[in-house]
Amino acid sequence: MSASPVYLDAATAAPLHPVARQALLAALDDGWADPARLYTQARRARQLLDAAREAAAATLGVRADELSFTPSGTTAAHSAVLGGLVGRRRVGATLVHSAIEHSAVLHAAERHVAAGGTATAVPVDRVGRLDPAAWAAAVRAPGVALAALIGASHEVGTVQPVAVAAAACAAAGVPLYVDAAQLVGRVPVPGGWAVLSASAHKWGGPPGVGLLVVRKGTRWESPWPADERESGRTPGVVNLPAVVAAAASLRAAAADAAAEAARLTPLVARIRARVAAEVPDVEVVGDPVDRLPHLVTFSCLYVDGEALLHALDRRGFAVSSGSSCTSSTLRPSHVLEAMGVLSHGNVRVSLHRESTEADVERFLAELPGIVAGLRAEAGVVGL
Repeated sequence: MSASPVYLDAATAAPLHPVARQALLAALDDGWADPARLYTQARRARQLLDAAREAAAATLGVRADELSFTPSGTTAAHSAVLGGLVGRRRVGATLVHSAIEHSAVLHAAERHVAAGGTATAVPVDRVGRLDPAAWAAAVRAPGVALAALIGASHEVGTVQPVAVAAAACAAAGVPLYVDAAQLVGRVPVPGGWAVLSASAHKWGGPPGVGLLVVRKGTRWESPWPADERESGRTPGVVNLPAVVAAAASLRAAAADAAAEAARLTPLVARIRARVAAEVPDVEVVGDPVDRLPHLVTFSCLYVDGEALLHALDRRGFAVSSGSSCTSSTLRPSHVLEAMGVLSHGNVRVSLHRESTEADVERFLAELPGIVAGLRAEAGVVGL
C-alpha cells in the first residue's frame, strides 16, 4: 500500500483551516443575499460583511474603512499597483519595484509601461535580499509615482528589509506598496507602507478572496470602471461566504502564528542542512537567517525540474518549483535569475499547520534516492 500523500506547497495554497470551513458553511446559509439591499436577508448579509471587515482590519491593525475585499490576491495586487500609479499621475509615471516581485505585480508593471509609463527594477543580492542603496537612489529619482516591494519572496523565502525601504520612500515622498501575501497570517507585517495586498488561500482561507488595504491620506484611485461596492476600490459583488471564512481563518491563523513559526522554523532548518549535506551538487537558496519560517528552496544540478516534480509526486510529495523546466512557464524563474543562482532542478518546500516532523523526515529520506535515480536516467553518475 502506498504511503499517504504529503502536501508541501503551502506557499501556493495552504490547506483549508478548520475555522474557515466552519465559517464558510455557516455563511452559506446566512450570507447569500446582496448586502447592498434593504430587506431582512440583505441586512443580515451586510452585518456579516461588516463583521468580516472589522475582524480582518483588527488582525492587520488597520481601520476597517481602509480595507477592501477583492476577488483574489492577484486582483488586489493589480489594483494596488495600477491604482497607486493613477492616483499619483500628476507627480510622474515611474514605478519602482524589486526584481523579484510576484508575477502579478510585474504584469501590472508591463501594462503600465505599455500605456506609456516607465518601470525601474531594483536588483537583489545572491540570497534574494533587496539592495537598499539602489532602492533609495531609485525612489529619489524625479517622477516616481509608486514603489512596490514584496514583503518576503514567495519563491525563496527571503524576508525583505521593508522598514528600510519604507524609510527611503518616506524620505523621497513616495508611497510604498507591499505585497504581503506570504507574511499575513504567518509573521508580523512591518509598518511604513501606504498600500498592502494579501491572499486568503495563503493562510488557510478559501481561494478567491484577496485583501487590499489603502491607508488614509494615500493618493490612490481605482483603475477599474466605476462601481459603488467596496468603497469603489474593486468592482462586483464579493463572495460573502468566502469573505467571512477568510476573515475568521485570518484571525485564527494570526493567533497561532508565533507558535507555528516556532514549530516550523527548526523543521525548515533541518531541510536546509540535510539537503545540503545528503544530496550532491545541490544549492540551497535564499537567506539562511532572514527568512520565512515555513519555506525552503533548493536547486539540483543535472536534474530536469519537471521530471523531479513528477518523480516526487509519484512518491506522494506535492512540491512546487521555480525551475527553467516547469510546464507553467518553460523559462527560468525571474527570481532565481535575479539572484544569480542555479535554477535547474529547483524545488520549493513550504510547510503548513498540518505538516509534521514525520512528513519532513520522510521527504528527507526519499529525496536523495529520487535525485540520484533521475541523474542516472540522464546518464550522470559518479557524483
